[in-house]
Amino acid sequence: MVYPSRPRSQVIAERAFDAFQRFLHVEALSGVVLLVAAVVAMLWANSAFSSSYDAFWHTPVSVSVGSFAFSQSFHFIINDGLMTAFFLVVGMEIRRETHEGALKDVRQAMLPVIAAIGGVIGPALIYVALNTDPVARRGWAVPTATDIAFAVGILALLGRSIPANVRVFLLALAVIDDVVAILIIALAYSTGLSFTGILIAGAGVLLVLGLQRVGVGSAFAYVPAGAVVWGGFLLAGAHPTLAGVVLGMLTPVAALPMQEPPADAASKAIAELRDRSDIPTSQRLRQVRVATREILPPVVRVQSALHPWVAYLVMPLFALANAGVTFGNSELAAGGSQFVMVGIAVALIAGKPIGVIGATWLMVRCGWGILPPGVSWAGVILVGLLAGVGFTMSTFIALLAFDDRSLLEAAKLGVLVGSGASACLGFLWGALRVRRNTSIGEAAG
Repeated sequence: MVYPSRPRSQVIAERAFDAFQRFLHVEALSGVVLLVAAVVAMLWANSAFSSSYDAFWHTPVSVSVGSFAFSQSFHFIINDGLMTAFFLVVGMEIRRETHEGALKDVRQAMLPVIAAIGGVIGPALIYVALNTDPVARRGWAVPTATDIAFAVGILALLGRSIPANVRVFLLALAVIDDVVAILIIALAYSTGLSFTGILIAGAGVLLVLGLQRVGVGSAFAYVPAGAVVWGGFLLAGAHPTLAGVVLGMLTPVAALPMQEPPADAASKAIAELRDRSDIPTSQRLRQVRVATREILPPVVRVQSALHPWVAYLVMPLFALANAGVTFGNSELAAGGSQFVMVGIAVALIAGKPIGVIGATWLMVRCGWGILPPGVSWAGVILVGLLAGVGFTMSTFIALLAFDDRSLLEAAKLGVLVGSGASACLGFLWGALRVRRNTSIGEAAG
C-alpha cells in the first residue's frame, strides 16, 4: 500500500514541535525563566502600579456547588496548591536518587550527605549569630535550602567542560538539602497538628497503596487519592504541599509486572492491531497504550511529564507571586528587618560554601570519604558556591517563618540578594577555571 506524501507544512510543524519539546527539557532555560519571573515581580512591585501587585495576588477565587463553597486567593492557590506539584517532583527526585542514583550506595552517599549537613549548619549558625531577637530567629532555616533547578541550570550554562560527577555531586547535595528542608517545614513550621487531619491524610495514603496493590498504572487514577492526602495535611495543620513529597516518595520505581517485557508486548499489540480483525479495535488500542506506558517506570514517566509544567508554569508563577519586594519600603530600614536581610544574604553567600567545603574537607582529611572520580577541589568549591542559590525553597520557608510583613519582605530581599550573588560567584568561578584550562574534574591531589 502506497501512502500519499505528507504536506511540507505538516513536516515542518512536527519538527518544530519536537524541537520545542527538547527545548523545554533544557535545564539552563528553566533557570532563566525563573530569573525573568523574579525580575518582573520586582519591577512590578516597584513600578507606578505597585499597589496592584498585592491586590492582584490576594484577589479571592470562589467556587461553589450547592452548599459547598471554596474561596481562596491566587496567592493561596499558587503557594499551597500548585506548589504541591513542585514538591511532588522533589519527592520523586529523592525516590529516584535513593533507588538508582547517587544516594543508592550508603558509602557513596556519605560525602554529599555530610556536605549537605555542613551546608545546613553553616548558614544557620551565621544567621542565628546575626539575629538575636526570638521573632527574627524563626528565619534560621531560610538560608539552609538549595534550589535544585536554579543551581543545576547555572551549572548547565557552563557547558560540557564541567564533569558529569560534579553535576551528580551537586544534585545529590541539593536533594539532601531538600530532604532536610522538608523535615524542617514539617517539624518547625507546622502548627499544632489535628488528629482528624492526620487520619484523613493516612486514609489517602492507604488508598494510594491500595491502587498500587491492585495494579492501577494510570497516573490520573491517583489524583483523587492525592487530593485526600493534600486535604488531610491542610486540616492537620501541616503545610499541604508536603503531600506532594509523600506522594512522590510513594511513586513506584518499577513498571507494573507484565507477562512479557513491555517493549515486546507493545510490538505484539501493534502487530495484532494491523493483522487481526477478531479483536475489537478499542481493546487492541488499550493494549498498545498500556504496553507503551509501562516501558518506563512510573517515577520516571510522571516526573518527565510534570517537569515542563513545574519548570515553566508553577515555579515562575511562584516567583512572580512572591519575589515582588518593594525596595523603597521604609519598613526595611528597621533594625530587626535589616539584620534578617543581611543574615540571610551572608548565610547564603558565605555560610553555604563554608559549610559544604568545610564538611567535605573534614571527611576527606579524616579518611572517612574520598572525592568522586573526576571531581577536584575546584569542583567542590563550585558546588559550594552554587549551593548558596536557595531561591525557590528559601522563599517558601520564609513565607512560613514570618508573619510580620517587614520581616518577610526583608527575608525575601535577603534570599534574592544571597541567591543572586551565589549564582554569579558560582558561574564566574566555573567560567574562570574553564577559561584557564584548569579542569574542575582533575583528580584530587
